[in-house]
Amino acid sequence: MKDTLRIVLFIALSLVVMLGWETWMRQQTSVAPTPTAQVGTQGETAAIDLPPVIRETPATVTEPGGAILAPSPEGQKVIVETDLLRVVFDTVGGDPREVFLKAYPVAIGQPDNPYHSVTAEEARLLLPQSGFRGDSGDSPDHRALYQVEQTEYRLPTGEDQLAVVFSWRGDSGLEVDKIYRFTRGKYQIALSYELRNGGQTLWRGRPYSQFQATHRGASPGIFQPASFNGGAYFSPETKFKKIKFEDMASASFPERMSSGWFSLIEHYFLVGWIPSVGSDIKLYSRELSENRHLFGGYHPILELAAGEIGQFHSVLYVGPKANAILKETAPGLALAVDYGMLTFLSQPLFKLLNWIHKLVGNWGWSIILVTMLIKLVFFRLSATSYRSMANMRKLQPRLVALRERYGDDKQKLNQAMMEMYKTEKVNPLGGCLPVLVQIPVFIALYWVLLESVELRQAPFMFWLKDLSIADPFFVLPLLMGVSMFVQQRLNPAPVDPMQQKVMSVLPFVFTVFFAFFPAGLVLYWVVNNVLSIAQQWYITKKVESSSRPG
Repeated sequence: MKDTLRIVLFIALSLVVMLGWETWMRQQTSVAPTPTAQVGTQGETAAIDLPPVIRETPATVTEPGGAILAPSPEGQKVIVETDLLRVVFDTVGGDPREVFLKAYPVAIGQPDNPYHSVTAEEARLLLPQSGFRGDSGDSPDHRALYQVEQTEYRLPTGEDQLAVVFSWRGDSGLEVDKIYRFTRGKYQIALSYELRNGGQTLWRGRPYSQFQATHRGASPGIFQPASFNGGAYFSPETKFKKIKFEDMASASFPERMSSGWFSLIEHYFLVGWIPSVGSDIKLYSRELSENRHLFGGYHPILELAAGEIGQFHSVLYVGPKANAILKETAPGLALAVDYGMLTFLSQPLFKLLNWIHKLVGNWGWSIILVTMLIKLVFFRLSATSYRSMANMRKLQPRLVALRERYGDDKQKLNQAMMEMYKTEKVNPLGGCLPVLVQIPVFIALYWVLLESVELRQAPFMFWLKDLSIADPFFVLPLLMGVSMFVQQRLNPAPVDPMQQKVMSVLPFVFTVFFAFFPAGLVLYWVVNNVLSIAQQWYITKKVESSSRPG
């Protein structure tokens, strides 16, 4: 029985350690820091330095409704409304300064307060910027002053496309149109540069796209949900990589990426640049101040002879980390939904959850049905385990007698116990196997419920208004603790009184532990426990009745 207790305690600690390890790994994962090399592509004789960066803190202006805007002193605000987005541009740079996700309110019950993804507010700065860095003269970079025909645009009812054109004319004769194209029902914003060299000499410039951002807060501890917050990139050569903000000062990147994307990701949302296929990317990063960072990518130099026309295309994605949307946006972008080490389990679990949700229309019921299916998969394994535990219960009186006979002689007691197990063909550790097998499933489902924006603010019933956060009234954790206590009563009790005390504390410990978990995960565990109790009770009664004299 001492070995059995150790295994049960190991199972309990495994949950804590594995979740803690996952959290720690997410906090530690980054690109190995080495000095950043001078940027340049093969065959180029002249390297163009990094794009200029705005080092000063932008002044903030409070707009009606509490939105924080930060137009440059000489710039003009341009507002664009679509069915999904509200975007505020600045004519300085022609870049977004604010993006509101209209389908994702900040909190339940606040439909008119959409989530603020892109923002110039210094405390949670996130600015996508793009432009061209020329090798001489003025350049259409993210500090150039653009002109625009009007200051407000709205996607017309019944139409699917909206184009907004920012125009710039350089002293050397270069003419640039920076065109944003919005599509109904899409979070992708297509960006096209159309350039015409109206001067008399060759013009050379390198296109770039980048982010300026501050860290939006540290990851919570072990007992609270923790999700990666920082940079990420993907290409066919590198696959999916992440980089922490604190490593951007000295991070190294691949020499080139033939295609792909780079982004800043947070818990449920993503802002990413997706250059057109075939645009080689050279990534770079900098630390601009103690908590202000730069992360971006260069592209091959564009050369325009006098009178020549050139183009450059990319896509800016500002939206949720929703699997279906990310998959159709760009290859590999769905990997930004980071399930950690058990992705191979989490991905099919999410697909199953999502498929069931399409049938029942409620994420809570989807979790319950998935739990039942998982239980069905492990049914035979659990039955064998519960039968072993029921046989152990039958041996309890004899185990107590052995302890009284041998007293403190541990060696003889253990030898006698093992002989009894062998004679009765009982495996004292058999009852631990199904729980051990379910731990990876539990951890995988934990990250599914934590990372999936589809479950953000998803209600179940009654007081459960959001399955992605902890139960506000702790009802589910209490039910989980009660169900765990009932399960213990069905299990063979430890012979040692001290071990009994330790086991009796576990339901309380797990109740406190689960009080910080997302309600959806606790719902899974409660339903799993109830199904386990029903199965174990039936098997125990069956084993006990078969051993009674007829």
